[in-house]
Amino acid sequence: MTLKGCATLAGTTRYRERFQNAARGHFRNEQQLLLSSIGIGTYLGNADEQTDQRYMETVTAAVKLGANVVDSAANYRFQRSERSIGRALHSLISEYGFSRDEIVLCTKGGYLPFDGAPPRDVRGYIEETFVKPGIAGLDEFAGGSHCMTPSYLENQLEQSRRNLGVESIDVYYIHNPESQLGSVSEAQFYARLGTAFDFLEKARKQGTILWYGVATWNGFRAAAESRQYHSLSKMVELARAAGGESHGFRFIQMPFNLAMPEALTLRNQCVNGKEVSTIEAAGELGVSVVSSASLLQGRVASGLPDEIRKSLGSLETDAQTAIQFVRSTPGVATALVGMSNRAHVEENLRLTQIAPASPEAFVRVFSN
Repeated sequence: MTLKGCATLAGTTRYRERFQNAARGHFRNEQQLLLSSIGIGTYLGNADEQTDQRYMETVTAAVKLGANVVDSAANYRFQRSERSIGRALHSLISEYGFSRDEIVLCTKGGYLPFDGAPPRDVRGYIEETFVKPGIAGLDEFAGGSHCMTPSYLENQLEQSRRNLGVESIDVYYIHNPESQLGSVSEAQFYARLGTAFDFLEKARKQGTILWYGVATWNGFRAAAESRQYHSLSKMVELARAAGGESHGFRFIQMPFNLAMPEALTLRNQCVNGKEVSTIEAAGELGVSVVSSASLLQGRVASGLPDEIRKSLGSLETDAQTAIQFVRSTPGVATALVGMSNRAHVEENLRLTQIAPASPEAFVRVFSN
């Protein structure tokens, strides 16, 4: 069964009302939706049925405990993460009384997804799956693994909708577009991105996505002179050319955590003649920022200095402290956290009952 509709302001407001004990500031109004300050990511884990089942259980638990932002990608665990989320979503609706319009469902396309497991012959997989059906040519895969032509993105969007069992995806990201920059010039890169945005605007009109964006690793963390650098202003210009002032390019995703603060500290963007950080640029350009790698795969979830712990409220665990830093950062909508077991879900989402740190406390983290 395909679930109809998408996230809405009315639906996400209804979701917030389920959590009367949620602290002020846990839900944020972004792009006419209420997003939880903590979301669940589904990147890590083995490509096996045991991990599939754990993700189904943890996504279900996270939504039941106050996280309505669920994030994935076509290539995460070779499509298995999307499929696990799809099963969880159907369970939440059929067994627990949630509605599709309460949950903000995000995924990504761009990389080769494979199907359940990596093939022995990658070139053969590309030729059989994409070249022979006329979806993409071999020369359109940058580095042999990344493609963002309209026909490829259309194929990947349809695949993700099937995996998730939904009519519409709320935020559809082009995944790590900087992967293209090792193969094409900067001018070619932005031309390809503009063509991709043209397709995504058409998908919005068709109702298969609500919003779109880019999910990056290095692009927004690089210096302006770097080969992998992304200009957020240029991307917004491309979106305006594709969709006018009401364009759908409204989200970016990038790593941000205690060990990787560049989104806030590196003034690598230019907006209206001013040099600003990516977070500041996004705010001025009407784009919402979602943090990936909020715990840096557990590397900032232990051994934090006492000064940081105290500044952020002397919370129960270092993992909570690291998440608190991200969700308390002005301009960050949601901190994504990979959670593959229920104990971690319960620990992390106890933060829903704790207000984000004050601006003064946040500043003290950097002074330490």
